Amino acid sequence: MHRSIITRSLSCFLVVALPLSMWAADSSGAMLYANGTAWLNGANVPKTSAVFSGDLIQTKSDSVASIKAAGSNITVQPDSLIQYQGKSLKLEHGAVTVATAKSVVTEIGDVSVKPASGQWTEFRIKDFDGTVQIAANKGDLLVTDAQGNTTTVSQGQETTREDSPAGKHRRRRSGGAVPGAQGSILNSP
Repeated sequence: MHRSIITRSLSCFLVVALPLSMWAADSSGAMLYANGTAWLNGANVPKTSAVFSGDLIQTKSDSVASIKAAGSNITVQPDSLIQYQGKSLKLEHGAVTVATAKSVVTEIGDVSVKPASGQWTEFRIKDFDGTVQIAANKGDLLVTDAQGNTTTVSQGQETTREDSPAGKHRRRRSGGAVPGAQGSILNSP
């Protein structure tokens, strides 16, 4: 009888703990490593910080930031601004290098870049003044433009796209990082 109670208790614990552990393992969190001056949501990053979906990461002209997540390594190049979204990125301006086995999608204005397969893929994207430069370093890429046209960029190839369709005004870019938080953390609403 005593063994039956222990078995039931253990079974109930596993029924609750297993789904929670599966959820925690699939989180979209990552680690940010700054080399130089970088901002996370407008606050200075000393050297490392956790990042989550929706966080903004910005680098100065003399700095680089690396985001390490399960199955992906993302390098935010100097003078760049991105929004980390877990399984995707939004490049506002600047450049990123993505190495992924998790098919991380990168959006730049109206252009979307994603690996063509679930294999390890490395690519570089640069967006300055509305022109997007895309380079497939390892693996093939699928590039979708504003008109919905999808093309393949083969390994070792490069291509360029405009980040907004002709005739439309390009999106406005803000000048600088989001203002940092002020006051103590306990006074925060």
